[in-house]
Amino acid sequence: MMATAAPFISVLLPVYNAEPYIAAAIGSILRQDYGRLEVIAIDDGSTDRSLQLLERCRRDDSRVSIISRENRGLVASLNEGLAAARGELVARMDADDFAYPWRLSRQVALFAARPELGFCGSVVDMLQHGRIARGRLDPVFRLDLPVLSKFFTIFMHPTVVYNRRVIDDADLHYDAGYRHAEDFDLFRRLADRYPAAMIEESLLVYRVHSGSVTSRHIGEMRRTHLRIVGENLERTGLAEDSADLRAIGETVTLDTVARAAAFIRALEQRIAVLPAAGRPSFEAGALNLFYFLYQLVNDEEQPALTHELLTLAAKWNVIRRREQYALRPGAWAPWLSQVSMWAGKRADRMAYRFKSTPAAAVLARYRMGAA
Repeated sequence: MMATAAPFISVLLPVYNAEPYIAAAIGSILRQDYGRLEVIAIDDGSTDRSLQLLERCRRDDSRVSIISRENRGLVASLNEGLAAARGELVARMDADDFAYPWRLSRQVALFAARPELGFCGSVVDMLQHGRIARGRLDPVFRLDLPVLSKFFTIFMHPTVVYNRRVIDDADLHYDAGYRHAEDFDLFRRLADRYPAAMIEESLLVYRVHSGSVTSRHIGEMRRTHLRIVGENLERTGLAEDSADLRAIGETVTLDTVARAAAFIRALEQRIAVLPAAGRPSFEAGALNLFYFLYQLVNDEEQPALTHELLTLAAKWNVIRRREQYALRPGAWAPWLSQVSMWAGKRADRMAYRFKSTPAAAVLARYRMGAA
């Protein structure tokens, strides 16, 4: 297909060893019902057949261009793509995800209706274990996005579109100092200066698998995430020092768990005296931070540590009842908690199966593979 006009949207597609998925991912963009686009694929030194597959796509469709060089990492790839992009809008896409055919047209329509917007994201459907679960908007996103952006990554990165008619070029860049949480850093900076919006519709199928960047670098991502939250809280005066928050990202011990719990309690006390109008957004952000810590500690599979966090932070009431039952014995019978948590994970997997649909059945109508 030949482009008949200058691209209005540039789609940035970083690629690193994505051979099993790349053809379907790029195909889902080229089959969009919005045609004024270009795809900038940045091959980051792949050692599999990703580059050959990209070259085949470029031969078949002139809207595809390729940047290929030695491995420099995701941040460098994204910044190179931004520099090469010609569109007024710049969309992100990952090499292992699928965009529904209406993804870009929905986002273009939003910017047309709200030209003041700097960037937007959307809900996603999740692809895991060969099955797709439909996404739903979390009500928290109806709160203040600039406040929420201080506590967590407000959008799934591959759903984001940036509006270069609004965002200054000097602001639209990824910082290598926040590797593996570069999206969190960028979104917090942009949300402070430009309006943002969440589209209450799933526009993308997000694949969860062990080879993803998030899965492979979960430790560094969590450390950087906590560093960003700490910086934000110090700048807003909600924390004098975030060392206790950063410490648990480095190592999970009884000491760091106790310090993190005390940090959460102190944060909640400061939020409690904020003006009533803005308080719910800060409260939601603080609760999300607790859930982040809870997951971090729980992944250590040492129930005594999780029990300590829940007790010292006074948060037993915010976790699922089944998890409460499983973790209550954690201080005196950790083996019992471990067995209960294992059973809970099995139950969660079964529940996912019942609420999801085989990926092939969902994607076949869009001519997208489910491998």
